[in-house]
Amino acid sequence: QVQLVESGGGLVQAGGSLRLSCAASGRTFSTYNMGWFRQAPGKEREFVTAISWNGATTIYADSVKGRFTISRDNAKNTIYLQMNSLKPDDTAVYYCAADRFRTYPTERAPHYDTWGQGTQVTVSS
Repeated sequence: QVQLVESGGGLVQAGGSLRLSCAASGRTFSTYNMGWFRQAPGKEREFVTAISWNGATTIYADSVKGRFTISRDNAKNTIYLQMNSLKPDDTAVYYCAADRFRTYPTERAPHYDTWGQGTQVTVSS
């Protein structure tokens, strides 16, 4: 069974940048669509971005378009989330997730069957 471990979270000032990583175990990582979600205190988990198994297709939430970029390195079993122009509203626990069964990436959380433990991102004003 695949396991996911996020890293790279931290405290940053508004306007700054962070890069999150999500390392996956297992030899079939390159066949999974992958996504990033986030959950702020008192709010439901929300979709951020997702990438297809081969990196050819990416989708983004409107709130992060133009600021965040998802990428993957299948040779390293890792996906990345480059976050620029961060805002206090981006403060949340960020989770990566794997969808092992669908052809195209999706923004629906129930479509992802494996989740990491999360990494905290805090943006100060």
